[in-house]
Amino acid sequence: MNSPFPGMDPWLEGHVWPDVHHGLAFIFKELLVSQVVPKYFVRVETYTVEDTAPEEEVGIMYPDVEILKKRSGPSYEPAGQTEGGIAVLTPTTMVIPRPVIEVNIPVVEIRDRDNQQLITAIEILLPVKKRGKGLDKYREKRQMLHDDGVHLLEVDLLRRGKRPLSYPTLPRSAHYFVMLSRGDKYRTEDWAMTVRDPLPVVPVPLKAPDPDVRLDIGAAFNELYDRSRYELSVQYGAVPPPPTFSEKDMQWLQGVLKEKKLVG
Repeated sequence: MNSPFPGMDPWLEGHVWPDVHHGLAFIFKELLVSQVVPKYFVRVETYTVEDTAPEEEVGIMYPDVEILKKRSGPSYEPAGQTEGGIAVLTPTTMVIPRPVIEVNIPVVEIRDRDNQQLITAIEILLPVKKRGKGLDKYREKRQMLHDDGVHLLEVDLLRRGKRPLSYPTLPRSAHYFVMLSRGDKYRTEDWAMTVRDPLPVVPVPLKAPDPDVRLDIGAAFNELYDRSRYELSVQYGAVPPPPTFSEKDMQWLQGVLKEKKLVG
């Protein structure tokens, strides 16, 4: 079964997003391999970053229990005193350290077969890369890749958080973005989509003078949805993860779900 929507399914932006994120990376790899061999090879490399503010995702992407599991043991400050030989019961103070969660991030990399040089990186954005220290570090990584002449394709299918770059010319009504930064140019190619729009087919640049290959993000997303049977783990009767859609968009979403018989 394909996704019920023509493009991104906003119900997948919550607790199943890590699975979507990893799955998309490997399907992107599958779609690209046959187009770039034998001169290049495609790999999914996994990097680890620390989410220093996971509480922002509690109840959205992280269940409460996962936050508690990641916390180090609390320290206790015993309290108690006596007044005139009579024990006075006072509350015990418990100090709980700020939780930090390690997040594994898959990145699709296209490399030159002869010298292993990184030619193109494809990043599917996570919440940790769209806020706080994670955003700052990701911006540094973007600049480093550009300085090294690496092409960067960013796929942002999450409505929440800040985007790595501001795009004043893009419509504010857009929910999702795909951005291509070619390593040899100081400009980006951008695709902006609302929840009603199909996901685009985008160019993936290689080493000059080789022509671009193509990545059909919509086809990859539908393939992943079908393989993973996400309709079995998503509660379409509940509201989608934040931020809140406009009333008009929400009515449209509910109409699609009713048409597909996913809600009553």
